[in-house]
Amino acid sequence: MATEARIEVETRRHQMFPVLSAQDIGRIRRFGSVRRYARGDCLFRAGEPGPGMFVVLEGVVAITQRDGLGHVVPIEHQGPGHFLAEIAQLSGRPALVDGHAEADVETLLVPPDQLRALIIAEADLGERLVRAMILRRVALIESGASGPVLIGPPQSAGVLRLQNFLGRNGYPYHVVDVTQDADAAALLEQYGEAELLAVCPDGSVMPNPTEHALARCLGMVDSIDHDDLFDVLVVGAGPAGLATAVYAASEGLRVIVVDCRSFGGQAGASARIENYLGFPTGISGGALAGRAYVQAQKFGVEMLIPAQVESLDCSAAETRGEVSVHLADGRRLRSKTLVIASGARYRRPEVPRLADFEGRGIWYWASALEAKLCAKQEVALVGGGNSAGQAAVFLSQHAAKVNVLVRGPSLAATMSRYLIDRIEASDNIELHPHTELVALHGEPASGLNGATWRDRRNGLQEDCPARNIFLFIGALPETDWLQGCGVALDKHGFVLTGQVARGGFPAKTAAALESSVPGVFAVGDVRSGSVKRVGGAIGEGAAVVALIHQHLAAAAATAA
Repeated sequence: MATEARIEVETRRHQMFPVLSAQDIGRIRRFGSVRRYARGDCLFRAGEPGPGMFVVLEGVVAITQRDGLGHVVPIEHQGPGHFLAEIAQLSGRPALVDGHAEADVETLLVPPDQLRALIIAEADLGERLVRAMILRRVALIESGASGPVLIGPPQSAGVLRLQNFLGRNGYPYHVVDVTQDADAAALLEQYGEAELLAVCPDGSVMPNPTEHALARCLGMVDSIDHDDLFDVLVVGAGPAGLATAVYAASEGLRVIVVDCRSFGGQAGASARIENYLGFPTGISGGALAGRAYVQAQKFGVEMLIPAQVESLDCSAAETRGEVSVHLADGRRLRSKTLVIASGARYRRPEVPRLADFEGRGIWYWASALEAKLCAKQEVALVGGGNSAGQAAVFLSQHAAKVNVLVRGPSLAATMSRYLIDRIEASDNIELHPHTELVALHGEPASGLNGATWRDRRNGLQEDCPARNIFLFIGALPETDWLQGCGVALDKHGFVLTGQVARGGFPAKTAAALESSVPGVFAVGDVRSGSVKRVGGAIGEGAAVVALIHQHLAAAAATAA
């Protein structure tokens, strides 16, 4: 077993730091230019936009990790034949590590746009490069020695909120526990009432930052105006939106994707998806979304995550054949077509004091972070859909007992059979049919310390010492930003498409996934009548691209 483990590590390391042959470098040369650096020069610095991928021709470059507190950790010394890049370099995002010349160095610099062109044009070489980039990002995340430093109690709502945000966006970070580190506690105390501090790689200190403020500090979202007219604007980076982006960009369309939280949507929080085609042993939602995110960047998709869309302007849809969205930061994005893939937000039950405990014992997802909090504890989970089933099975591997509360008589009408079988086979999962959550116990400052639920048939109530409760009771469509644009919605707020959407423009028959506004399409959970499954969302995201081509061709013919 030790030998097998060592071989696996060596194989992974070889894939992470491959040595390019003279022939490989020859193929890369037409995409880059030679750059020389003197001993001690910095090629790239953590927290600053990287110039692209470097291929070392002569000399040695030292790669180190550095956080905002000044801690430096050596990673690797890379010499002739090595390339210096990870996923951030595909789109020119800020570097996560430092690179310094240990002696006079000669390199081949491939800027981000040419790097993407290289990966597509040289498929076999591109596959090796992308695999190494992904493995390097994974290693950075696992090491926790780069990216922002979060200083605070590790189980506080604020720290968990930012951990979840960074983790869902595939961004490395590490936490300094103020209950164990006196210097960190003293630093936090200097900021008065702050619950936590976030220290960015450039040394900026932010007390109690929002996700968007932290993202700006890290350079996750650019400040470019993006004034050009795009072919496709996708709002929402869940499975449907990412599928649209990948297929549209791979067919030569210029695409930009906007999401207010992270890539992956609700599916990104799934511990394991076992009924998605091609993954017989299952795949986590985060892994599936992460691969799609990288794939989209490979084809040149521009990503604005996190960025909040405030409104949609369809006034020029008929006259100029374009729509635009207004972002919360004041920018406006214009596009020939729009794909609404904004999904749905978590539904909240009518339980007193629910908001007081959100992030302090009330959760709307079940990731490894929350699972750690539940180790050997009794927990409760509300909901009977597939997401609830996946979460229950995942949590049962960590918690002492998982109580599953459903309003109906069973799970048969709402959950896939394989998940029901797994739940029934788990000794520490107990199903409570005809049951609803009615009360929460504890104080917001200290967190949840119990709950009460009621049997709807006889009114009997039961108290439970659960300090963590997971809510999976469906979702409400994210369509508020569509108001005033003429996009027809059903009575529940989901976007109508196809024939039923004709009311807005009776002279035009809408395509299958087209809304009542020409050139505006809807896919995934936000669309009325969608199947609310990952596979269905990805299928719709792929299918809509053909309709986009048809719309663009018709618009071009009319203009001619």
